[in-house]
Amino acid sequence: MTAADPPAADPPAADPPAAGAAPDGGPVRGAALALAGAAVALLLAVGLWLGFRPAPGQLQGLVDARELRVASKVTGRLAAIHVREGERVESGQLLATLDSPEVAAKERQAAAAVEAAEAMAAKAEAGARPTEIAAAEAQWRRAEAAAELARVTFARIDRLAREGVVPGQKRDEARTNMVAAEEAARAARAQYETAVEGARVEDRRAAKAQAAQAAAARAEVEAARAETRIVAPAAGEVGRRLAEPGEIVGAGYPVMLLTETAAPWVTVTLREDQMPGVRPGSALVGTVPALGDRRVRFTVEMIAPAGDYATWRATRQSSGFDVRGFEVRLRPAEPVEGLRPGMSVLFAWPQ
Repeated sequence: MTAADPPAADPPAADPPAAGAAPDGGPVRGAALALAGAAVALLLAVGLWLGFRPAPGQLQGLVDARELRVASKVTGRLAAIHVREGERVESGQLLATLDSPEVAAKERQAAAAVEAAEAMAAKAEAGARPTEIAAAEAQWRRAEAAAELARVTFARIDRLAREGVVPGQKRDEARTNMVAAEEAARAARAQYETAVEGARVEDRRAAKAQAAQAAAARAEVEAARAETRIVAPAAGEVGRRLAEPGEIVGAGYPVMLLTETAAPWVTVTLREDQMPGVRPGSALVGTVPALGDRRVRFTVEMIAPAGDYATWRATRQSSGFDVRGFEVRLRPAEPVEGLRPGMSVLFAWPQ
């Protein structure tokens, strides 16, 4: 720099900040802090409300179905089982067979009794044979001839007795022989007429009744024979087997279990303070966890008082009452595929 050059001027000083002004970014930061505090307060309030609000009630029901104990009315040895456990069967399908020699023997006896009774009935209906009628007629004719001879002989002896040729004793003997011969002739004629008429009406009815009795006995044996074939009383699913082939099965002893899975129901127990609005025909919606939390609509079918074991007692001794339990049975409004006995059904309460 030369002496002729003037000295450089100093740069102007910055203006001082106005009084009360905030530093750079102050308004934005304050608003963010306020929003964060409000959000924390809101979350805290929601958490407290969720934590202290009354929890919704929940009822748990159990799916059930009619279980049949399949048995026979006769005693025998279990010959074979024709179905597997878990197999679906239809009504009337053959499940198992029994071997019963006693039933076979009674069947033969009944057949012989029926044959004998029917033969007796046919005999009573047909009456006497022609040869028997002819023999009876011959006996009658013979007795008539003997009676005629006795009458002629008595007439001769009577005439001689009146003439004094023969004693009266001879006359009496001749008269007795005549009477005996006439009675024998009448008896022979009655036997002939009986043979012609055949059996009495009462005998025919008795023979028919005996034939019907023998037929009924045969029907009873046939029913016992049918019981050696154990069939399904209803459509369902075969459960656990209670006997194995080769074992002796008594009359009425169950061979296997059969469950009607197509007609399940749900049983739930309600306290009587939960009963308002529940009546036969009303609908309830439940959730089945075993079916992926599927919601199913049920219809109340039956309401019955539960046993004493299902009675709830009041917690306050000064007031309240003993709360009884009621068993409520519900049926699915529509068929539900996969709904099986033993599954749980959850009901939010009150609905």
